[in-house]
Amino acid sequence: MVNEKEQVKGAVKQAGEQALKPGAGVPEQVTDPFAEVLGQVEMAYTAYLEAQRKAATAYRGWERQREKAYKEAERQATNACEEAIEQALRVRQKTEQEAEEAYKKAREKAAQVYQESVGQALRVCKETIGQAWKVSREASEQTWKIFQGDKARGERVD
Repeated sequence: MVNEKEQVKGAVKQAGEQALKPGAGVPEQVTDPFAEVLGQVEMAYTAYLEAQRKAATAYRGWERQREKAYKEAERQATNACEEAIEQALRVRQKTEQEAEEAYKKAREKAAQVYQESVGQALRVCKETIGQAWKVSREASEQTWKIFQGDKARGERVD
């Protein structure tokens, strides 16, 4: 019995030493359900943060594309506006030039018509004066002849 007692003492001593050793008698990995859930939560949160970072990056990329598209549309609109203004200016200048040429031709034509009208009026005036002079001279001659004839016949002229 002493032997058995010593065997039990030895076994207890050995078990105590084993228990004092780190990791002795304890399974290498203890599964704690809370720790496992906490790990899953941490992984989910990390995935969420990563997704949020990717979403922010994608949004910034979209913003850059949108701004680039806006700037391009603005540039095209500005160019189209400038071209339209330049075209309108060219049309205006051409129209003004054509109007000035038409005005100049109209003035020249008016001056020509005026000169022709004045010339014709002067000819008519000269002819009318000439005819009036001729009629007046003929009337004078006729009156003189009548006066002379009456004088020769002895008639009195009052």
